[in-house]
Amino acid sequence: MAEKAIHLKDDLCDLCGTCVAVCPADALELTECRLLIDRERCTLCLNCVYACPFACLEVHDEVPV
Repeated sequence: MAEKAIHLKDDLCDLCGTCVAVCPADALELTECRLLIDRERCTLCLNCVYACPFACLEVHDEVPV
């Protein structure tokens, strides 16, 4: 079974920082031009997914590299 991971829809994100504020694992970082997701730190609590006012975060199967 494939691992799950949070994925960002860049075109919908307005860099508001709401997701960063609710992440208990500090797995999200907001830069001046992009939201970064640290998949090693992410616990898949889904707080960010539920808090995002623009629905730009989703859970999908992680694609093996």
